[in-house]
Amino acid sequence: MKLNNLTPAKGSTKREKRIGRGEGSGHGGQSTRGMNGAKSRSGYSRKIGFEGGQMPIQRRLPKFGFHNPTRVEYKAVNLSTLQELSQKRGLTVITFDNLIEAGLVSKNDKVKILGNGELTVRLEVTADAFSKTAIAKIEALEGKAIIL
Repeated sequence: MKLNNLTPAKGSTKREKRIGRGEGSGHGGQSTRGMNGAKSRSGYSRKIGFEGGQMPIQRRLPKFGFHNPTRVEYKAVNLSTLQELSQKRGLTVITFDNLIEAGLVSKNDKVKILGNGELTVRLEVTADAFSKTAIAKIEALEGKAIIL
């Protein structure tokens, strides 16, 4: 063992190359940052949507449209779907939980029953909203349409 063979133990040194510490470091001058411009300066962080000084797309395009903050979105379920569900599972009372189990809606959805299709079974249906034709078809068979 000689002095020129000595090295630190493996894993004991983790220092990265010291950038910007003079010419002797091998990274003097621009310190690996290139020539001029914003990226060569300290503290640079690009703003979201910045396009190099070009007018950003969100400022080039005109504003349009309207978003109604109080709009209520319903998941539509037809009477024909309820007919199939009642036949498959033998149900006479259809609730929101039955629709979730069948995979027709998710737990955060609001449900509106629409009158598309024929109904042959007397059903008691619970939902957030009903169309007029759906209520008429359900009540024609002496069923109930219960609004949550």
